[in-house]
Amino acid sequence: MDTKQQLIDWIDAHFDEQVAFLQAVVRIPTDTPPGNNAPHAEAVADMVSQFGWQAERHAVPQQAVRDYGMESITNLIVRRPYGDGGPTIALNAHGDVVPPGEGWTHPPYGAAIEDGFLYGRAAAVSKSDFATYIFAVRALEALGAPLKGGVELHFTYDEEFGGLLGPGWLLEQNLTRPDLVIAAGFGYQVVTAHNACLQLEVTVHGKAGHGAMPETAIDALQAATRILNAIYDQLPELRKIKSGVPGIDSPTMLVGRIDGGTNTNVVPGKVVLKMDRRMIPEEDPAAVEAGVRALIENAVAGLPGIRLEIRRLLLSQALRPLPGADALVASLQRNAQAVLGEAIPAVGTPLYADARLYGERGIPAVMYGAGPRTVPESNAKKADERLALEDLRRATKVVALTLFDLLAL
Repeated sequence: MDTKQQLIDWIDAHFDEQVAFLQAVVRIPTDTPPGNNAPHAEAVADMVSQFGWQAERHAVPQQAVRDYGMESITNLIVRRPYGDGGPTIALNAHGDVVPPGEGWTHPPYGAAIEDGFLYGRAAAVSKSDFATYIFAVRALEALGAPLKGGVELHFTYDEEFGGLLGPGWLLEQNLTRPDLVIAAGFGYQVVTAHNACLQLEVTVHGKAGHGAMPETAIDALQAATRILNAIYDQLPELRKIKSGVPGIDSPTMLVGRIDGGTNTNVVPGKVVLKMDRRMIPEEDPAAVEAGVRALIENAVAGLPGIRLEIRRLLLSQALRPLPGADALVASLQRNAQAVLGEAIPAVGTPLYADARLYGERGIPAVMYGAGPRTVPESNAKKADERLALEDLRRATKVVALTLFDLLAL
């Protein structure tokens, strides 16, 4: 217990430094799109060098990044090996963020502190956990206690587009193979499962024509409306499907973006829909995709002159608990209860995240990091995203104590 108290005391003594580090990380924009994220990675690599650490810079080939719809990605690995005989634990947080949007009362990249909160895009999800994980590891190493195994810090830059060029790329290139993973979290709970996600781009082709002579055209928007109705007519049925995983309810489906037409007085010749179908862990993603494609095709079947293109944008698997994660989950829950003063559940979340990319390769992964009790409290991905600084302090202590539990000799 004296050793664990030393961990806690070190984090308290260095907390102002940790907050300043987080401010520096938040102040470098990483809007995705457009996704020019390599400069942020270079800056973080320079920052950790001040702690005597070397960050491996793994740049994803430029053509692959551009084909993916982004501008630059450099993923970082910081390896901290200790003694023989223990697990290698990876700590993963992503630096790419959704654009700020409108409605901010604080500058989105100002990292302003007011009334105990730090405001800024990704202050809560998940640049906060750059600071959580770095200072947890620094606290662990400051003890000077004998340790086994090792820690790897994975700072990646492709969560918003699906993670395939972030953790997925590091794993595919055989640059890492940890035994356990703690991935960025967003609240007090320990997340052990999350939904799968299917995203499709549906292009409806018709024939443009003058608005004064619509009979000479084939209206792609009318056909797209049939698809929209078919999708939203399914929602009552989806609500009847229930997951057995605590924290996860039912599948969802929506159209998040619609583009089409050329002018007010022109019959639209092409309309593009981008849709999102979230799948509970019990569903089969391949079967769901086949069903959604059939739903879309049947909605416009028989319409003269209408042609469809359906392109998969993303098919992410669900995160499911894997054998070997029990000790990690139990330690996180035990330490979180000690630090937070309340029982912390292990649950699922309807969101999807990079953690599943480790799980797909058989690596037990859970999500835990800085954040409030519920995601909405942080305004994550909305205007005035914010993080309570005390939640950052607490999460850092929980992660540091958990690393000590698993790596101390």
